[in-house]
Amino acid sequence: MLSSKTSKAVKAYKENLTETVLEITGIRKEFPGVVALDDVQFRLQKGTVHALMGENGAGKSTLMKIIAGIYTPDKGTIRLRGDEIRFLSPLDALEHGIAMIHQELALMPFMTVAENIWIRREPQNALGIIDHKKMAAQTQELFDRLRILIDPLTEVRFLTVAQRQMVEIAKAVSYESDVLIMDEPTSALTETEVEHLFEIIRELKAHGIGIVYITHKMNELFEIADEFSVFRDGTYVGTHASSEVSRDDIIRMMVGREVTDMFPKIEANIGAPIMEVEGLTLDGVFKDISFQLREGEIIGMAGLVGSGRSNVAETLFGVTPATSGKIKISDQEIVIDSPGKAMAQGMAFLTEDRKETGCFLPLSVRENMQIAALKESYSRYGIVDQQSINKLCVEMETALRIKTPDLDERIENLSGGNQQKALIARWLLTKPRILILDEPTRGIDVGAKAEIHRLVSQLASEGVAIIMISSELPEVLGMSDRIMVMHEGHMTGILDRKDANQVKIMELAAR
Repeated sequence: MLSSKTSKAVKAYKENLTETVLEITGIRKEFPGVVALDDVQFRLQKGTVHALMGENGAGKSTLMKIIAGIYTPDKGTIRLRGDEIRFLSPLDALEHGIAMIHQELALMPFMTVAENIWIRREPQNALGIIDHKKMAAQTQELFDRLRILIDPLTEVRFLTVAQRQMVEIAKAVSYESDVLIMDEPTSALTETEVEHLFEIIRELKAHGIGIVYITHKMNELFEIADEFSVFRDGTYVGTHASSEVSRDDIIRMMVGREVTDMFPKIEANIGAPIMEVEGLTLDGVFKDISFQLREGEIIGMAGLVGSGRSNVAETLFGVTPATSGKIKISDQEIVIDSPGKAMAQGMAFLTEDRKETGCFLPLSVRENMQIAALKESYSRYGIVDQQSINKLCVEMETALRIKTPDLDERIENLSGGNQQKALIARWLLTKPRILILDEPTRGIDVGAKAEIHRLVSQLASEGVAIIMISSELPEVLGMSDRIMVMHEGHMTGILDRKDANQVKIMELAAR
């Protein structure tokens, strides 16, 4: 039963919904071994934000890819501005006024920002040669309108993840489409950048653009969305004005059950220091990082984007070896200048960017899960005990509720959240003593978040020492024994769980 919160504002909102720009009815889509969508419906009104909610694998991204011309539906109807239509390609959808910002960014790193935005639409001079000066000026004009502070002539490879996200948004806006699809657009943005994005969205709404907004963040739903639709297991559950329901209503519709405890932290017995870091420095990135990590302890790392959190994690794991400083594991000083040396010390590292540095996209789910554990844990005389590791992979698939037709499915065909869970499974199979998690629940639905939190807490109770980086302060506060805060490459403080709150963290993060 939904909460009763109907108001004059909601009634006025409904009365103003007079023009449907996009309508989907009876859509079905099958992939080998799985029905991704079954008799799905969806409707988008002009000048509104319609949030699409559901667990990973619910079918949200599949439907959006059908709307954007990436997939062709097996059955059903798409109407754009009242006319039935079937898109033959993403370019076809773009030409009809539908643009999509994908969850996994797809910019070309060795091209400039301007070249990425206007690719295939470059302005040309009278001789048919690309006019780079005009292209840069057009980009700057677009950035000025959206208040984006990025040099159009910068190559994309030099941008942060957050900056690349803003470039993707600007590129989609540049098409001046009637329908704009945003798939997890704030996953790499700070609170300030999120508010900036919301200002852009409000401006687009005012110009009559209909926006489909896919997110797992409840606070965003209530702040920016006019209405929402919920999908579960490839089926349509319902549509409601966001003002009419509560957070618990939405979660119940998404998962089909109650999720009562998002941060099920087990009070673990904190043991002796297993890692000691002293004066760790990477020139030009971060400086003089010192802390202890104890057995069974969860240290949360907080800070704004660009604070250096992920860089510290990469250095601890040997991805980018330190310029100076010491790392001790179990009282022994260790030079960690490669991930192999880190793994030999019982360390595991879940990276921030699953597409670029996590998944081996052409390989199967099984191969992605077992690849880190083959050499040390499951090989004897150079022969892999495939039966044993397959059994463990199946156990991980069940424990983490990874939605896949089978473990031989290519991991690139899974939703982003299920890819993330497969990567978590990869590192758990190595049975680590020290586990570094960089944004472990980014792109993960609310039900799976609680499951991952429970798993992390259980690992800590078994003595695993954990460093968890997260941009979501409730997650840091809910899961950490201590919280290390960073600002512009410097550690600005460590807070005990009992003393920490969002205000204190933000004071340290914004120094």
